[in-house]
Amino acid sequence: MSLMASTAPQATHLIKPLVALLAIINPLGILPIFLALTEGFTPAQRKRTITTCAFSSFMVIAVSALLGTQVLQFFSISLASFQVGAGLLLLITGIGMLNAAPTAFRSTPEEMDEAEASSRSIAVVPLTVPLLTGPATISTMIIYADKNRHWPYLLVLVGYGVIAALVIAGTFRAAESIAGVVGKTGINIMTRLMGLLIAALSVELMSEGLLRLFPGLGR
Repeated sequence: MSLMASTAPQATHLIKPLVALLAIINPLGILPIFLALTEGFTPAQRKRTITTCAFSSFMVIAVSALLGTQVLQFFSISLASFQVGAGLLLLITGIGMLNAAPTAFRSTPEEMDEAEASSRSIAVVPLTVPLLTGPATISTMIIYADKNRHWPYLLVLVGYGVIAALVIAGTFRAAESIAGVVGKTGINIMTRLMGLLIAALSVELMSEGLLRLFPGLGR
C-alpha cells in the first residue's frame, strides 16, 4: 500500500512536464498559421517544412533541458527569480490562448518577410520559434530540468522532446484533415482549454518562486 502511495507522486512528477510541454506547444492552435504559410507548397516542400519544424522543435527542447540551468548559473540568475519571470511569461501566453490567439509572442515583419524565402526558413521562423517552442517552452523546460539534475531525469525530458516532435509532425501532416473535421471553432475551443491549463501552471510557478524569494509569505 505504501509502495503504491509513493509511486503515484513519482509518476505525477514525471508526467507533469510532458503535459505542460504539449499544452504550451499546442500544435492544433498553430494549424491555421501553418496552412496559411504553406499555401501553394508542393507536397515535397510541405513535407520538408514539417520535418524541419519537428526537428528544430526537438532541438530547442533538448538544449533547454540539458543546458538551460548552466545558462542561468553563467548569468548568476537564481531559480526563484527565473520562476517568477517564467511564470509571468506563461501567464501572458495563457491569456493570449484564452483569447484564441496561438501565442503572445509574434514574429516581426522582417522575420516574416525572410521566412517567405524558403520552406526551411518558414519551418524555423516563425513556426518553430516563436510559435511552437518560444520563450514559454524554453522557460518551462529549464525550470523542470533544475528540479532534478540527475541524468536519467534529464534524458526523460529529452525524450519528451521526441514525443513533442512526433506530435507536431503528426498534427501538421494531418493539418488539412483536422481543419476540415474540427473547424476553426473547434481549434479555438482547444486553444482556450490549453490556455486555462497554462494559466494555472503559471500561477503555481510564480507562487513557488515568490515563496523562495520571500519565505515570510508562507507563514
